[in-house]
Order: sequence, then structure tokens, then C-alpha cells
Amino acid sequence: MDQTKRKDIDYTNDQTTKNKVNRPQIEQAIRLLLEAVGEDPTREGLLDTPKRVAKMYEEMFEGLHINPKEYFKTIFNEDHEELVFVKDISFYSMCEHHLVPFYGKAHVAYLPKDGKVTGLSKLARAVEATARRPQLQERITSTVVDAIMDMLAPHGAMVIVEAEHMCMTMRGVRKPGAMTMTTAARGVFETDSVRRNEVLTLMKTT
Repeated sequence: MDQTKRKDIDYTNDQTTKNKVNRPQIEQAIRLLLEAVGEDPTREGLLDTPKRVAKMYEEMFEGLHINPKEYFKTIFNEDHEELVFVKDISFYSMCEHHLVPFYGKAHVAYLPKDGKVTGLSKLARAVEATARRPQLQERITSTVVDAIMDMLAPHGAMVIVEAEHMCMTMRGVRKPGAMTMTTAARGVFETDSVRRNEVLTLMKTT
């Protein structure tokens, strides 16, 4: 993987030394923003808005300090080398280009090797942690699949993400309901069309 892509998926590993969100600085920035768009940040309805936004950003960007690989450090040995697939993992994220939300579902699959499996909830947690930062949908897709490959060393892994972007529905082209789909396949799912189609078929089932 080239160095540019590697920078995109570097996360702070040490939870005891992670940077804390600077709420006062966010509050100051929101007051300036309100003034810049012609609002009065001192009017009643907006008095507590900077505090609310600071608290919201602290929650929405907590993924900046979580490495999704951490969730795959716990590995179980199980005599299972058939497909593991978790679909419809809901997530919410913020587009790094406009800082408006995009949200949707992720579908995660991997084919275990040498009996190395992880808890199903860890797949969902990895998606959640990756999404909670200023993001691109493409990066969520590749980051999760690469974390699985790096930590579990399976025969292969595949991640599909489908999302609606508010930067396309609230502004710009203004097309509500338009869905963006991204896929990332590694290992056997990259080379074996039968295996890849198995995941795509399961994704479409109710």
C-alpha cells in the first residue's frame, strides 16, 4: 500500500494519551460562524447552541482516537472456514469535504483461515469507529476491510457500504434518495467471482 493511503488509516492506538476535544475552542468557532452567516449568537434560541455543537462533535468524532484494528485483537479458535457475513450495520458519519452528514449501512464478510474468527459485534464496532470522524465513504470501506485482513489474516474479506450523502441532497445537485455504493474486496473475494457473488447475493436478501 502506498504511503498516502497508509496515512489515511493511521489512528491513535493508546487510549490513555489520546487528544481530548477542545470544547471551548469549538464553542468559539461556532459563535464566529453564526456571526459570519448573519445570525446573532446572543439571541435566546442560539445562546446554548455552541455548547450543544461542541458536545455533539465530541461524540461524532470520537473515532479519531480509536484504531478499528483494536477490535480484532481478541481472536477465537473455531473449526470454521466458511463465510462469515454481517449485513445492515447502520452507521452515521460526516463528510470531510462539507462537514455534513452521510449515513447508511455497511455489509461485512470474511472467510476465516486456520480457525481464526472474531466476535460478530467486533465487525459492527469497527464500522462504527471508522465512521465517527470526518470521513469519505470510500475510506470507510477500505479501512474496515484492511483492518480485518491485517488482524485476522483470513482467506479474504469484503466490505460493501451504501449511503445517502447530505452534500448531495441538501446542496449542490439536490437529489434526495440518491444512494452511493462502494465495495472493497481482498484475498479470495478479489479473485473468485463465485465467492464475491455469494456475498452480493446475501446482501440483497431480506
